[in-house]
Amino acid sequence: MKRILLTTTSFQDTPGDHHKILADTGWEIVRARGPLSEAQTLELVGDIDAFICGDDAITRKVLEKARPRLKIISKYGIGVDKIDMKSATEFGLPVLFTPGVNHTTVAEHTFLLLLALEKNFIAAVDATRKGEWKRKTGHELLDKTIGIIGLGRIGKEVAIRARAFGMHPVGFDVYWDEAFARQHGVRRAATLDELFAASDYISLHTNLTPETRDMINARSIAKMKKGVIILNCARGEIVHTADMVTALQSGQVAGYGADVLDQEPPPASHPLLKLPNCIITPHVASRTYESVVRQATTAVKNLILAMNGDKPLAQVNPEVPVRKVV
Repeated sequence: MKRILLTTTSFQDTPGDHHKILADTGWEIVRARGPLSEAQTLELVGDIDAFICGDDAITRKVLEKARPRLKIISKYGIGVDKIDMKSATEFGLPVLFTPGVNHTTVAEHTFLLLLALEKNFIAAVDATRKGEWKRKTGHELLDKTIGIIGLGRIGKEVAIRARAFGMHPVGFDVYWDEAFARQHGVRRAATLDELFAASDYISLHTNLTPETRDMINARSIAKMKKGVIILNCARGEIVHTADMVTALQSGQVAGYGADVLDQEPPPASHPLLKLPNCIITPHVASRTYESVVRQATTAVKNLILAMNGDKPLAQVNPEVPVRKVV
């Protein structure tokens, strides 16, 4: 019997048709609660045929142990920065993923973070729960400029919602969709520095790459407006944590709203967890019933297609041939 390792908790915890689709395959499902560290992943691979993963550490060491039995990795989601793609491709392992399934809910979460910061939501709710009636003046979003770094599916949805709030979106992306920008009134920034200088809010929606790691640091923050608010629903490692802490404490950055951290789950001592002008949610931006079912169903369908030797719905390394698993 084929053995499948399933680690994504939102897949496991959320009801929906994806459970039946997976069960109907008749495969043996090995379940674990991710995201798993390299050591935890190493304990589970070696006798599995395929892996439905979340943000588990799938390093070269993991892939070396998983060979030769592991034939397919099906990523639940779109970010593959935790997977050693170079090694997976070298070993002839197709890596599948699920683009286009979570852009709506992540964009909504971005505005949840922004509104919570600008309207002092957390402090207000904490006060009333304690029987206090403390009122602090907030800010409107109307007529503010939001800089969007990464105008892919999620960044585009943020721009659409920004226009609905009467904001002025400015975008930066190497791959520029001029038709979309023209339709939705998104001004193109020629450089990141131009976007930094123009924006009241900056929202990060780019992949984690060697070029984007620590993109938001002391040098880039110094180029921003004093009192900028930064939003991160992409990857925690895009922001240099120590530099962000310093900027929040000095007031150069008025607020940081993030759904991701450089350590997940973070230690209790993580410096961003206690700052009053910082809101951190536990990587749940895409965790809605609607989005989870879309992601999980696509991840399972991808895997079924590939296991049967058919072309999957989406593959990160399409140069690697998909072969039937017998």
